[in-house]
Amino acid sequence: MSLRTSGTARAGQYAALLCYLVFLAFPFLWLISTAFKPARELGSLHPTWIPEDPTLDNFRQAFDEQPLLRAAANSLTAALCAALIAVVIATPMAYVMARHRGRLSTAATGWVVVSQAFPFVLVIIPLFLVLKYLHLINSLWGLILVYVVWSLPFALWMLAGYVRAVPPELEEAAAVDGAGRVRILVSVTAPLLAPGIVATALFAFITAWNEFFFALVLLKTPEKQTLPVVLTHFLGAEGVADLGPLAAAAFLATLPSLVLFAVIQKRITGGLTAGAVKN
Repeated sequence: MSLRTSGTARAGQYAALLCYLVFLAFPFLWLISTAFKPARELGSLHPTWIPEDPTLDNFRQAFDEQPLLRAAANSLTAALCAALIAVVIATPMAYVMARHRGRLSTAATGWVVVSQAFPFVLVIIPLFLVLKYLHLINSLWGLILVYVVWSLPFALWMLAGYVRAVPPELEEAAAVDGAGRVRILVSVTAPLLAPGIVATALFAFITAWNEFFFALVLLKTPEKQTLPVVLTHFLGAEGVADLGPLAAAAFLATLPSLVLFAVIQKRITGGLTAGAVKN
């Protein structure tokens, strides 16, 4: 009886998981299908999943209508710089948080967790005023600064988990052999943190690459706009979407995130697990 109940429960779990996966995959599959459909099929009253007459016209029209390559270059610049700066700042801070326990470290960890609950609209006005004072409105460097500030808490939490996963005995053994603090950090700890640093950098990159709200508010001229903002230009003045080119452009914009996430998903999961266990 118990085995039958266990089998039924397991089947229910698999069914729920399958439904969830279908729910997650539906937008992306619909996006791919729409990107390759001709205008005749997009306006059909009986839509199909697989295009009957697949075409690349939507991709050509998307590149003709909007400066997608320039927007992608802006997004790439902002995301790469933000990821690099965030990791450079977060690595020593995470080491201190993980190795030197105390009230300050505990308070910093608590603040990191709480800051993740802040909505964008809560911080956009003070950020806008600060960037205006620094003359960084409508500047990619201003946007990069915002991305660094926004991704830093999670980068800290993630890297701190990796640091705690490194056995302190290794550092103590190096100290017994006469190595100084800097030598220990460079020769012992840093190589072991390399996977975590790479995963954190790539996670910060994906976060910045997909970000829309800050870029919409802070960048005014078309030459500075990033890819998520340019995608909104496929919407007409009355909110009517140019569906085919929009789907084609959105599909191209999604590819880098999917490829990077597929590459680093195991390392991200490992970092999250390390942070959760070692806390």
